[in-house]
Amino acid sequence: MILSGRVKVDGEVISSLGYKVKGDQEISVDGKILKKEEKAVYIINKPKNVITSVADDKNRPTVIDLIDCPLRLFPVGRLDFDSSGLLLLTNDGELANRLLHPKFGIPKVYEVKIDGILNEKDRLKLENGIRVDDYVSAKAQVKVTAVNMHKKTTQVKMTIYEGHNRQIRKMFKTLGYNVIRLHRIKEANIELGNLRPGEYRKLKVFEVQKLRRFLDEGNL
Repeated sequence: MILSGRVKVDGEVISSLGYKVKGDQEISVDGKILKKEEKAVYIINKPKNVITSVADDKNRPTVIDLIDCPLRLFPVGRLDFDSSGLLLLTNDGELANRLLHPKFGIPKVYEVKIDGILNEKDRLKLENGIRVDDYVSAKAQVKVTAVNMHKKTTQVKMTIYEGHNRQIRKMFKTLGYNVIRLHRIKEANIELGNLRPGEYRKLKVFEVQKLRRFLDEGNL
């Protein structure tokens, strides 16, 4: 379209590919002015057995299917098919990149239930980092919140600062434990709150501003 002279910026035909447009400039294609899409951030309590994707080639339900919104939202990161909890969706690529980029070390908090009784030695291994696949996990925070000696299960509250594929499940598996339930309750300074599975809401302006300050300052 650019090479055929159909694109204008502030009324001037653009002929070079890769032209940088400033935020306040007006873009038109075939004489029709393009309207800027409203930037928005949504939070959803992703249920289990729902794909964290815009579409799925196996026709499984996706998080986008659960949200009635005209904006072109996309999930920020992933939450496993068999996991549940907080997931952010947005159409703001810059914000999403800051949440996802490893250098920012954004904290993510999970409620995890495992089979077996987690001993202190293994808890410390999880906190200090263990080898998973081809990487060593970064330091984490692992707090035991409940132990069921009869059913031989342990519940922990776990905070990680990275987001490798199925990371928490693999970390426990490395130590001989299977994850029964994995539920995310917080990311950065955004908490899931009382949203029920499948429920969602748009973040308020002050919440997005608070999130941006968190990313800028690296604290709550």
